[in-house]
Amino acid sequence: MHIFDPTTLLGIHSLLSLIALAVGIPLVLGLLRGQDRPREATIFLATALATNVSGFILPAPGFLPSHAVGILSTAALAAAIAAHYRFALAGSWRPVYAVGVVLGEYFLVFVAIAQAFLKVPALAATVAETQAPFAVSQVVVLAAFGALGWLGVRSFRAAA
Repeated sequence: MHIFDPTTLLGIHSLLSLIALAVGIPLVLGLLRGQDRPREATIFLATALATNVSGFILPAPGFLPSHAVGILSTAALAAAIAAHYRFALAGSWRPVYAVGVVLGEYFLVFVAIAQAFLKVPALAATVAETQAPFAVSQVVVLAAFGALGWLGVRSFRAAA
């Protein structure tokens, strides 16, 4: 089974994830400029949520850390969806939306890094010796997204 075969559930899941990752970048950058990007928001929120749903139905030997990440991501995306489409970014829903989008993109990046360390032989070899490269990369990404989230909330709220 090939990870990017669009005829398999794993392939569809992977494709949805890549689309959400790619569309999430300009969406998050737009937050930093105080911009609401409705088209990108719709694509990102739909594909990120579909990534989570398809991930939950992939065969697994039990409850895995990926399931916990999927639950957290789904909660963040649900809040962003409600903030954008139900509450029209009014009042305190603006920062809820910004946080939900940044968290949704962060979780996608988190999983992409984890998958890279599992599937890319050179990265997998570093993890076989020590978890340090994986841990350092995840801490750096967490710090970067923490800063993006803080700046995004400030900028997006100020643009209201």
